[in-house]
Amino acid sequence: MQFFIDSADVGEIKKAMGMGLCDGVTTNPSLVAKTGRKFGEVLKEITALVPGPVSAEVTAVDHEGMMKEGRALARVADNVVVKVPLVVEGLRAVRDLTADGIRTNVTLCFTPVQALLAAKAGATYVSPFVGRLDDISEDGMAMVAQIIEVYRAYDFSTKVLVASVRHPLHVLEAARLGADVATVPFGVIDQLVKHPLTDSGLKKFLADWEKVPKEK
Repeated sequence: MQFFIDSADVGEIKKAMGMGLCDGVTTNPSLVAKTGRKFGEVLKEITALVPGPVSAEVTAVDHEGMMKEGRALARVADNVVVKVPLVVEGLRAVRDLTADGIRTNVTLCFTPVQALLAAKAGATYVSPFVGRLDDISEDGMAMVAQIIEVYRAYDFSTKVLVASVRHPLHVLEAARLGADVATVPFGVIDQLVKHPLTDSGLKKFLADWEKVPKEK
């Protein structure tokens, strides 16, 4: 399973790359707004830094506007993936962008049937939002399992990109289900590494090492 970092913070992205846990990046308007920087400036820096796919989202809600923005985003760098919301106009745009040879990531997916429509439209990635479903007492990972089942049954090429990841268990379940990608905030990446027994074990090893006679 690939790890994308869900961030527009260049510092976080560099840290994830240093850990070998950044196969790509996903951004959205909310993440870019947190940086306080201009969107184009941030996107150019990230695409130059990360060799893998970098998802950048359109903000238009009509087909014509999505096409215009999507083509402009794709011109920024070869590794840009145009992120499009899962609405009727978005599916139309995905089909047309795909026909133009532009990779797409269909975002805000909340049902397996929506994911089926994204695959039929030719999406490169579909992003089921597991955390937001969990927030309303639905099972986000069950949705992912159903999407993977449908895609395998019909041999769709669309990749399942598990999004809205809130904790390490989401990552574990995504990997167990065979999801193609999990896009993870840096805070969750940090949690993946840590375990209290690892910390206490290392502390004991180092303490015992201090007791070992040192060569003169």
